[in-house]
Amino acid sequence: MNADHLDDAVQLALGTLRTAIDADWDVPAGDLDWSCWETAEHLSDDFFGYAVRLGPRTPPRHGEVPYLWQRLRPGGPSNAVHADRSAGPAGLLRVVEASAALLTAMVRTTPAHVRAWHVWGEADPAGFAAMGIVETLVHTHDLATGLGLAWEPPGELCEPVLRRLFPHVAPDEPWPTLLWATGRGELPGRARLSEWRWYAAPLTNP
Repeated sequence: MNADHLDDAVQLALGTLRTAIDADWDVPAGDLDWSCWETAEHLSDDFFGYAVRLGPRTPPRHGEVPYLWQRLRPGGPSNAVHADRSAGPAGLLRVVEASAALLTAMVRTTPAHVRAWHVWGEADPAGFAAMGIVETLVHTHDLATGLGLAWEPPGELCEPVLRRLFPHVAPDEPWPTLLWATGRGELPGRARLSEWRWYAAPLTNP
């Protein structure tokens, strides 16, 4: 996975979400305990958090870059990135796009041998691109469910991230499989997962 794949996923998601600018973004995002507004902020924060791990000359290998992450309410997401509510949903999506651009730029410019911390394994730039794509696709699913939008990303985006981050999962139908692998649905013969993870470390190391 590379920066172009990440940008494609983000722009596809934004194109869908911008059709709901006039909707109520304080409704729950799918089955999450967060509102759509909070979920979009969390997605922005994911992009930002991944980008800054690739930023230092010596990337962190044992934890986050120590920005201040905080919750605006009990049970809400713990973010370093928060959007100005007065900017409305259009401004919120601009924050999403700007944070995604940071990660896209870092993936594009960071040498392939670099590794940085993630709780599910030290990742290379391609791994952070894949993680950014998964965050984009599944949180857009959460948002689309809450906002009443249709959302089904193409298999050519889903299948490579399944192979990169979920090597233990057979991608029969890429999009339903990705939803199942991230605890968001059922598959024939496979019940919904109550716990799940991906594997961020590359399959081979330099």
